Amino acid sequence: MASKSQKDGMRWFKDQFGSRIAAAIKGTPFTIDLLTAIAVQETFEIWGLIYKKLPMDQVLALCVGDSIGGPTRKAFPASKDALLSVKTPDGKAMYDIARAALADVGAYIKPYKSAWEKGKFCHGFGIFQYDLQFFKKNPDYFLKKQWADFDVCLSRVITELTEACRGAKLSGKPTLTDEELCQVAIVYNSGPKNFKPAKGLKQGFYNKGDKTYYGENIFDYLQAAKAISSGSAAPGLRGMVPSAAAIKAVARSRPKAKMLPS
Repeated sequence: MASKSQKDGMRWFKDQFGSRIAAAIKGTPFTIDLLTAIAVQETFEIWGLIYKKLPMDQVLALCVGDSIGGPTRKAFPASKDALLSVKTPDGKAMYDIARAALADVGAYIKPYKSAWEKGKFCHGFGIFQYDLQFFKKNPDYFLKKQWADFDVCLSRVITELTEACRGAKLSGKPTLTDEELCQVAIVYNSGPKNFKPAKGLKQGFYNKGDKTYYGENIFDYLQAAKAISSGSAAPGLRGMVPSAAAIKAVARSRPKAKMLPS
């Protein structure tokens, strides 16, 4: 279940961004609670440690994560050399930015400092995490450090969730159930080709440490977010209380499916 610190972070997130999210999701089946759950899942390990200490613009700028430096990544760029080989857009400039971003967050969070010392560089950017694999498609987001602008990140995640909705074969529905929202989040995390409806919530990133899947954790965070009111989050957008059957389906879920860099 979501921890007290995560619930406190959810309340802060809704207070800070709820009204902006409410305006941006009009006409979509997405909810403030889903966006809150994704923000916690993706980058709470960063902003959850600094949002009480630093100015908002700095918190957002430090929402970078994951790191590249080994043979396990398959998506572009799989290595430093792969990124440096890109001439248009400027791969060398991007590498320097990604290294500097890792150093910046490492000044506050030790595992990232360790990753920087090992020669790694960031590949996730923004509070909702937009991966460097899209560098060639949307270079300005990365090169111009647009991930530090919440409104840009919000627009980007809504675009990605809309595509994920199609990938989950849920397009055209004016509203989505909690389970369906989680399915969209799973596709957002792992892509439509890897999504298997029969697997339910046990899909997406798998955390070997606590043996949970991305889908299970998104469901858990979604329920926690729905229980938290906010001055800026319109009550009508918080959704309904989950059914007992839905909660029972993920009774063994755990928080945090993302792992800090090694």
